[in-house]
Amino acid sequence: MKARANVLARLGMLMGLVLLLIPCSISLAQQDDRNPAVPTAAMGAFFVVFLVFGLAFYVYISLALQTIATKTHTENPWLAWIPIANIILMLNIAKKPLWWILLFFIPLVGIIFMVIVWMAIAEARGKPNWWGILMIVPFVNFIVPGYLAWVD
Repeated sequence: MKARANVLARLGMLMGLVLLLIPCSISLAQQDDRNPAVPTAAMGAFFVVFLVFGLAFYVYISLALQTIATKTHTENPWLAWIPIANIILMLNIAKKPLWWILLFFIPLVGIIFMVIVWMAIAEARGKPNWWGILMIVPFVNFIVPGYLAWVD
């Protein structure tokens, strides 16, 4: 079972690499005999793939945040689906003042306060606060909202 999962993980990474490199290699080719529409179409396909993955990630984060809000009995869990309002929802779950939303838009300060808010969200769900610190780690930050939302 473990070997099968390992093979599937490697196959997924290979497919992701292929999906990333094919549009880039076509668009960066230096031959003049090609149709000029091919690089444009390749970059359009790359944009569509990027858009689909971005939309899937947004739906995942919104569902996780809505579930966390429901489980912590926070008002208006549907705010998770509205782009700026989801920060207000996060502040309500974490029981932080609403003026902190301004701090989220300051470049480096926003990262620090995002971690502080996710630490408070983890504590509101009854989990250790170091789960909020993991929001800094790339690719692990995809797991943290789901863990806080769906693991009891």
